[in-house]
Amino acid sequence: MLFNAKQTNNTFFSKQFNAGIISIALTLGFMTLTAKAEDIITLDTIVAIVNDDVITQLELRDEFRNVVRNLKKKQTKLPPANVLGKQVLDRMILERVQLDLANRTGVKVDDTTLSRAINRIAAQNGLSLSEFRENLATQGIDFRQFRDEIKSQIVLKRLLQRSVINQVNITDQEIENFLFNVDKQGGLEQAYHIKHILIATPEGASPDTIKKAQAKALTVVETLRSGSDFSSTALAVSDGQNALEGGDLGWRKAGEIPTLFSDIVSTMKVGDISEPIRSPSGFHIITIIEEKGGQTHMVTQTNARHILIKTSIINDNERVILRLKQIRSRIINGEDFATMAKAHSEDTSSASRGGDLGWTKPGTMVPPFEEAMDKLLPGELSDIVQTTFGYHIIEVLGRRTHDDADELIKERARQILKARKVSEKTEAFYRKIRDEAFVEIRLNNS
Repeated sequence: MLFNAKQTNNTFFSKQFNAGIISIALTLGFMTLTAKAEDIITLDTIVAIVNDDVITQLELRDEFRNVVRNLKKKQTKLPPANVLGKQVLDRMILERVQLDLANRTGVKVDDTTLSRAINRIAAQNGLSLSEFRENLATQGIDFRQFRDEIKSQIVLKRLLQRSVINQVNITDQEIENFLFNVDKQGGLEQAYHIKHILIATPEGASPDTIKKAQAKALTVVETLRSGSDFSSTALAVSDGQNALEGGDLGWRKAGEIPTLFSDIVSTMKVGDISEPIRSPSGFHIITIIEEKGGQTHMVTQTNARHILIKTSIINDNERVILRLKQIRSRIINGEDFATMAKAHSEDTSSASRGGDLGWTKPGTMVPPFEEAMDKLLPGELSDIVQTTFGYHIIEVLGRRTHDDADELIKERARQILKARKVSEKTEAFYRKIRDEAFVEIRLNNS
């Protein structure tokens, strides 16, 4: 039976889905617990159709095993096979929906980008590409399959960037309102480690469906407050994107917490379980695992000036270096740095100010420039420094310890607000495309 989720009775779908997944998961659980991989002879049947794509039993089995392996590494108590199987298949369906949308809307990844991504992963593991491939092979991971998986992840990120992230803008008024409210939650640096469970409701859910979801959420809250493990419960019942991570949202600064939760979190203590929180997505339950307070932010700023000369077809490296050496020698012998900068520097933005770059904080300048600048005492002149912009001579005019809280807080606020909006819109985006997708769950007759 092929159906559109928006046109189908959700209660009927839920029953059909659960019946199918129990059958699938029992098979998966039996294979995982009682058989060696090489002893399994499996007819690769279709377990789900997603638009024009399919998910096969072998694909589901492999993903199920990967999830089990990762959960065991984290020492997370595993839910029953049918429950975990439902979570795994649901995530696979959502990923196929996204990949299908990306394909239809022209989101692509070229071979150069893909190769660079894999090389970065190898380098992060301290391995050359050939060593990395050997390492994958020893773990039984096919390199082509790994490459396809990385390609898919890049495609998904680009789809999200285009469909959600690029659509989010933050106004100055939003920043002011945010900073006013965040002070009431302990300040921008107050942080919370949060776990989350979502009991989802479909878009346009009926009052009866909403009432049943709320009742389920209340039961979950009661179970958690009676001592049930939050991570195991999230694995078993949550419809959230982090369900397979035990609902773990990680550490969130006060301002990074979704608007829906922010006021509630500020009233909770470590270990508290919230009441169900209603949103268009369903009912949310959160708990605080840990919290930590904020810190002041003092930075050492440097006031420097420089003279930049760029290379060109006419001025090669040798000529530029020779010219800068002459300029440097003239400054050492008493000529004014600012006058020389105005006459010779090719940095148009600072030359008119005598090369003055103003007060800068760590991370503002490109690394070679900053490294050379940091070694200088006030009044000291650098040797010739090469960066991607050209060749420089640098003089440090002064240093100071400065509380850049205002600038830092506003910039962080902008980033936090964008991350919060992106998170909220991402959830809505996933729900929308999932509801609009054609999905068929194949039962025993597949």
